[in-house]
Amino acid sequence: MHAGQQPTFLPLTVSATRSRTLAGPPPTQGKADVVQRCAEKADATAVACWAALLGGCQSPERKALPTQLRALSEATSVLVGTRWCAHRPGYRRKVTEAQLRIDDAVRDGDGAEFAEAFVGFDQAIATAVVSAQAEWETATP
Repeated sequence: MHAGQQPTFLPLTVSATRSRTLAGPPPTQGKADVVQRCAEKADATAVACWAALLGGCQSPERKALPTQLRALSEATSVLVGTRWCAHRPGYRRKVTEAQLRIDDAVRDGDGAEFAEAFVGFDQAIATAVVSAQAEWETATP
């Protein structure tokens, strides 16, 4: 990270949602917008939570983060659809396990575990967004 650069915990997801939002077919546009908003909100909450963890403080973000992550994973599931998720049974497991690790790290105040768990969560969500986009592009005549 460069001096003055804001930390981020969902770089792949935020990047994927920003680049993919305008590219989806019209029926998915609203769903993609929701995922983008959830990703940006969850990332901002994670940054504030990280600061609280480093400072050994309690903060509203520490309590809000699990809800933000669930909202992001649910919005992503709606975006990609149940068919997509059904064909990738490991996806839900990866997201759930990463969320549980993040929740445990927040509760325990473990910054290292927090950062490590976010890598898996970010990768799983971003992969879903990008994969769904690829399917839309191949399905569009």
